[in-house]
Amino acid sequence: MEPVTHVLTGACLARAGLNRRAAYATFAMAVAAELPDIDTLWGLRGPIAAFQHHRGITHTLLGVPFEAAVVVLLAFAVHRWRVMRERKRPRPGVRDGDHVPVERPLTAAPVRWGLLYGLCIVALLSHLLLDYTNNYGLRPFFPFNPHWYAASIVFIFDPAIFVLLLIGLIAPAIFRMVGSEVGSRRQAFTGTGWPTAALLLIVVLWGVRWFEHDRAVHIAMAESLEAPRPPEAADQDASGAQPQTPAPPPLPTYLSAERALANPDPLSVFRWYTVTDFGAVYQLERVDTSEQTIEATEGTYDKPDRSPAVLAAAASRLGRVYVDWSPMPIITVDRSSAALQQAMANADEPAPAGGAVVTFRDPRFMGVLPWLSRGNSSPLTGVVVLDRANRVVFESMDGRAAPER
Repeated sequence: MEPVTHVLTGACLARAGLNRRAAYATFAMAVAAELPDIDTLWGLRGPIAAFQHHRGITHTLLGVPFEAAVVVLLAFAVHRWRVMRERKRPRPGVRDGDHVPVERPLTAAPVRWGLLYGLCIVALLSHLLLDYTNNYGLRPFFPFNPHWYAASIVFIFDPAIFVLLLIGLIAPAIFRMVGSEVGSRRQAFTGTGWPTAALLLIVVLWGVRWFEHDRAVHIAMAESLEAPRPPEAADQDASGAQPQTPAPPPLPTYLSAERALANPDPLSVFRWYTVTDFGAVYQLERVDTSEQTIEATEGTYDKPDRSPAVLAAAASRLGRVYVDWSPMPIITVDRSSAALQQAMANADEPAPAGGAVVTFRDPRFMGVLPWLSRGNSSPLTGVVVLDRANRVVFESMDGRAAPER
């Protein structure tokens, strides 16, 4: 999920009552809920490094205890700074340099570092859970198990979840402000009902989306696709030659679905974008579970072959990362001079003569939201440029050139 949703989730978890049990819970849980995304700093080393390490070790169960310790140390540093500032506060009859104990409590809740550590783990696990719900996925058991897991029930930004979390945090403050204006007694903590209700409604929304996701997969799996005609028959029809003995037209054969992925639409729980594997090709379709309808969107794409260019690109730095992450990569090869010139536009060297442009795309992000695409390039598109001998000369990710190794 995007960063703001993570922060709001950590804050809502704290305001649901956990902030009453340990000081600095709201601050620590909000920070911990977003901390795993610190892996975006890998982007300083280039787009391929960012793609390789995105949702890496910081998004694993192994990394959670260490990240929780970092947040607790940060909260401890804030607490010590507040204590020192309180001791330096001017007081009548106290000379500078005298040791002054802290008399008034600095926090409404008791300072419990061990409990705060446990609350940070809860917030960190919420980050992993939210990322698991969308279709990008994560590897929670890495490095022991490198498999990617994705529920694919929520888009990277879900307006309904965002609004629920926002209401859960803002509503108690509004009612508290109204209460202060009518003379109600000020309370140390805001009510827990609104944040708790927001979190429970999000769980209900997940359940609805999970159910509709399974329905979309079943609709896609029930489809069949007419197999392309053999090349011989197509060539004979194109030549226009009439056979001496008219032969009956060949009966069409149909391919059955072997597996399907359903990807969420952020604006509707009933609209899903499916990718169906028919053995030889991938079919991209849009499913409406309320109407029980399915229609093609981006058409069909051949599965990657084992040509020398594809194998060389798949063995590149970008190719290895992409094939590891994408469950159904679409890999195309273009040897035209126009494609080479366009791919090498951001490079410091000319396009190689006789080379090839190998493009990696993930069908889960093709045709979902048109405004996320740039021209014919969908999000998370990787490009590998090969020379005549199938050596890698250039790599880019989402239009950003990768630095040389």
